[in-house]
Amino acid sequence: MDVSDEFDSGMEPTDDLASFEIVNLLDPSADVDGHVQESRDKAKLKTQLISAWNNVRYGGWSLKGKPRLSKSSPVCLLGQSYQLSYSGERESFRRAFSSLLWMTYRRGFPPLDGSALTSDAGWGCMLRSAQMLLAQGLMLHVMPAGWTWPATHHQTKDDLEVLDTRLLDDPLRESRRDSGKPRRCSLGTTIDCETQEERTHRRIVSWFGDLSSAPFGLHRLVELGRASGKRAGDWYGPAIAAHILQKAVAASEVSTLEVYVAQDCTVYIGDVINLCGTSYTDLSARCRSGWKSLVLLVPVCLGSEVLNPAYIRCVKRLLELQCCMGIIGGKPKHSLFFVGFQDDQLIYLDPHYCQTTVDVQQDNFPLESFHCKTVRKMPFNRMDPSCTVGFYATSRGDFQTLCSDVTKALTSSEEKYPIFTFVEGHNNASDSVTHIKTRDRLGPIKEKSGLDEFVLL
Repeated sequence: MDVSDEFDSGMEPTDDLASFEIVNLLDPSADVDGHVQESRDKAKLKTQLISAWNNVRYGGWSLKGKPRLSKSSPVCLLGQSYQLSYSGERESFRRAFSSLLWMTYRRGFPPLDGSALTSDAGWGCMLRSAQMLLAQGLMLHVMPAGWTWPATHHQTKDDLEVLDTRLLDDPLRESRRDSGKPRRCSLGTTIDCETQEERTHRRIVSWFGDLSSAPFGLHRLVELGRASGKRAGDWYGPAIAAHILQKAVAASEVSTLEVYVAQDCTVYIGDVINLCGTSYTDLSARCRSGWKSLVLLVPVCLGSEVLNPAYIRCVKRLLELQCCMGIIGGKPKHSLFFVGFQDDQLIYLDPHYCQTTVDVQQDNFPLESFHCKTVRKMPFNRMDPSCTVGFYATSRGDFQTLCSDVTKALTSSEEKYPIFTFVEGHNNASDSVTHIKTRDRLGPIKEKSGLDEFVLL
């Protein structure tokens, strides 16, 4: 039995009541007046118990041991391959993984519009996964290539557990991998070494804060979801989440980035070119004035009720591409953000960990809770077939390369028909309303019917 599945199988967000009952069972005198210090101690204990209860309930804890990665097989992380038998590559993987932005359940934020909810525990996992996908695109858009969070450079504890430690390190390989990369300073040295990059990093994190003014925060995404008939506390599918991200970026201050969501598993190249601000002429032309960078989101279904094994190789090929931003999907009733794989195991970031809300409006707010040091993995055959794949292209030339590389990855699959396609020209559909076919499998079960449904966006 998967403990995280059991605790995330459709519970309503009533954790405050449940936690209060637990506290009173442990301490019947919780409501009795006492000394100030005693009251503070009890309040602290209650907070700790609420946190523990939420994390058990929504998958933050697991009775299983920490998953281990093998040294004998390469690890793919968003287009980059690492051989963990070499200490230098193991360190590079640790830094790259720990630098990914991690969005999780939060508690204690201002109530969401139209509700009294101050936590998204139990229902917001898809929106958090969508935040991680967009955050990866924004990091690629504004941060230098190969950037890693400076705080990961001096960690002494390596959370990666690996097998087959008999293999020897190759110093020459390590030096070759590190050659050509700019050297960075530690956090404890002169702040001028990190000002611009770290300020940009912090600014991106602040865009995902849990307050109504944050352009990509939960409050904003829930507000945009109303057009799709969704409210705070509802389940959001990967296709709806993609359209919400598109609206959020279009309304934000990031004027140099556009989001295109494929319709009916088809990417219309002409529409992408028009969206990014360049006339639909010579596609081979390099980036020129007026071209906006692109986040391409493709909602797909890799099977009917379960993942078609023929698509596993295709998913691997997509995650191996430099242009791939990751995949939002998960396993049934449990949304995850897939960022890589090793052998037949997917590597992911898990939003099912309830943390206290961080006030991102404060100067130098803590960043630690927005980064994860623990690698989690699961078998491919547990992946839910409904998902959205993300890609990024910084220029027109990059988009041309993206079309070529992705098409090659899609047509190299064992499956006869590709999961989505690129076509020349434009989508000439006269109806601007899009119908997205989706299934209520990744979120809490609201109805008894397991039939497919069409969601109006």
